[in-house]
Amino acid sequence: MFNHCLTIVMYSRFFKRPMDFILSLCAIIVLAPVLLVVAVLVRVKLGSPVLFKQKRPGLNEKIFTLYKFRTMTDKRNENGELLSDEIRLTSFGKLLRSTSLDELPELFNIIKGDMSVVGPRPQLVKDLVFMNVEQRQRHSVLPGLTGWAQVNGRNDVSWEEKLEYDLEYIEKTSFLFDMKIIFITVLKVFKREGVSAEGFYTAEDLGDYLLREKQITDSEYAAYLDEYNKTRIGI
Repeated sequence: MFNHCLTIVMYSRFFKRPMDFILSLCAIIVLAPVLLVVAVLVRVKLGSPVLFKQKRPGLNEKIFTLYKFRTMTDKRNENGELLSDEIRLTSFGKLLRSTSLDELPELFNIIKGDMSVVGPRPQLVKDLVFMNVEQRQRHSVLPGLTGWAQVNGRNDVSWEEKLEYDLEYIEKTSFLFDMKIIFITVLKVFKREGVSAEGFYTAEDLGDYLLREKQITDSEYAAYLDEYNKTRIGI
């Protein structure tokens, strides 16, 4: 057990980061024409800004800014409130998501050291308050562009399963395991599998899922959101 833990630490600390940097840099160079074309199309079809930026919890729950290509419009109602995801997510945006092209700017997050090629996907900051202590251990490693949960259903599995896969990944972290996940990811992208849960246009927040499944009450949900609103100050 000790030798296994030592192997994971050695791989993560001394090998994985250089590998992440090299792979992401090569991907940016090779995919530069694709990045440029997608950026132009997003600007023409969805307007400015081209990039969607959002705060996410990373290693040890340190908050960083995640980059993606924008997939939704900014359409609002007469009160200035954003319309539903169903209305704002265009057919072009759906195409970007189904092909995972919207994720390509995260390669720059990897270059910066905020993310890894493989690891638990970075969730919303709000999701943190709905996770238990064990589930929050998923943040003991860098979040990834792809991960074990991604190749086992992506958004088409329950939140419990998703978080279990994240913890399983941490236990099994190795070079061969990462290569396996990368290989399966490529196959999944071509098949466009598990982009969104059935009945949803975008991934469902953890809190909304727990409330829908009646695992928490309305008052508990409100209390968690209140906790989140207190912690988000300064983010």
